[in-house]
Amino acid sequence: MQHLPLLILVLLLACPPPALSRHPAPATETLDVAASLSRAHAAVSTDALHLGQSLLAATDAVHDTETTTTTTGRLTLRLHSRDFLPSQQGRHPTYKSLVLARLRRDSARAAAVSARAALAADGLKPSDLLPSSTDPLFAASAADIQGPVVSGVGQGSGEYFSRVGVGRPARQLYMVLDTGSDVTWLQCQPCADCYAQSDPVYDPSLSASYAAVGCDSPRCRDLDAAACRNATGACLYEVAYGDGSYTVGDFATETLTLGDSAPVSDVAIGCGHDNEGLFVGAAGLLALGGGPLSFPSQISATQFSYCLVDRDSPSASTLHFGTDDNQSAAAVVTAPLVRSPRTNTFYYVALTGISVGGQTLAIPPNAFAMDDAGSGGVIVDSGTAVTRLQSAAYSALRDAFVQGTQSLPRASGVSLFDTCYDLSGRTSVQVPAVSLRFEGGGELKLPAKNYLIPVDGSGTYCLAFAGTSGAVSIIGNVQQQGVRVSFDTAKSTVGFSANKC
Repeated sequence: MQHLPLLILVLLLACPPPALSRHPAPATETLDVAASLSRAHAAVSTDALHLGQSLLAATDAVHDTETTTTTTGRLTLRLHSRDFLPSQQGRHPTYKSLVLARLRRDSARAAAVSARAALAADGLKPSDLLPSSTDPLFAASAADIQGPVVSGVGQGSGEYFSRVGVGRPARQLYMVLDTGSDVTWLQCQPCADCYAQSDPVYDPSLSASYAAVGCDSPRCRDLDAAACRNATGACLYEVAYGDGSYTVGDFATETLTLGDSAPVSDVAIGCGHDNEGLFVGAAGLLALGGGPLSFPSQISATQFSYCLVDRDSPSASTLHFGTDDNQSAAAVVTAPLVRSPRTNTFYYVALTGISVGGQTLAIPPNAFAMDDAGSGGVIVDSGTAVTRLQSAAYSALRDAFVQGTQSLPRASGVSLFDTCYDLSGRTSVQVPAVSLRFEGGGELKLPAKNYLIPVDGSGTYCLAFAGTSGAVSIIGNVQQQGVRVSFDTAKSTVGFSANKC
């Protein structure tokens, strides 16, 4: 037994106790620089544009030949990145110009969402954003509607779109998918002011299923602001987006066909005769918000989910309405769905904190909270690209990220990004892991490519978060890429499932 102390010492040296590892390496994620730069170069290449066109043509061919219901009974749509719309292809000679265009659109989008959320918290309606010059529209006929012709290129938003069949017979149109809107609409003939779109402007006179909504209809009363033409008793709609963009026209019912599912009849939509900016390229918008006129509400779908492909990819992912039986409950990060007392449109989520490098940030408890009036909170939005955080939260995240990337060479800021790096010549790098933490203990671990993104083709990367002076924070689609986001309004939950596209 006299050799026991020596034996213990040998064991300790061979298997040191945890106390000897008092400075563990911070949690990191690997950013595949070579792969992301390859996607960036491909996004503005001729080959990628041709591939995108081929995929969209194949989608149209399926729509033209298949009209039966899916075997599961669920409605399914294929989603594509906006930058592969036919009218958008070839516009950007360099990847940097593509990114700058995206960021300009995103600034308008984030401002619009923030303005609409603030209006609701103040007890006002989105129609209060409409310019007074549109007031005469409500006494006019559709053919008499006049409006200024303003290019929407500088304001264009809507980052993901799908092919939707409208009318009988169905005409396939590109429609933006938007979780931040309640009214589905499309540009219609006769058109006093229409922005450029990829398809011919929809002519309701060619559809056997088009029907005007009357002033006395409950659907007309569900609009935030409804006005009627004295002569016809037809319901008019108006939607404003907070950045000077709006659409005004007739409120009607129409048949919509999604993918290879059976047609859905009697869907209330706006037939826009005066459309100012916003959704350049697409024919209109399929509204996925939480209000009574949104598409999910009209078809009584308490569950829907989407997965957003990388915006530099011409490939497609899917939007599902109904239960997704293929999702494993164990693989889903679940968070409470929070409702504003003033508006049903937005999907708020109970975000409680953020971790960087495995360490929870010291963020004030009220940074992500919604007050009794509906001000503040965190919106999950498919249309906003870059996640916006309250200033204190963003500063804490940025400072922790910078602390964990001291070995990486810094680069000058780009547009709204103030934390950028020169990763030229590198194949991959290790960066601090970033996670979003939700009430109930759920934690969404983001892949590195969802928060450190290329902004040019030469290796400049930036942290894809930004601060906001507004009351509301927004989880954007850059952080959602490759994650199936599911909304269950019956159970009041939001689910996040990585790699479930």
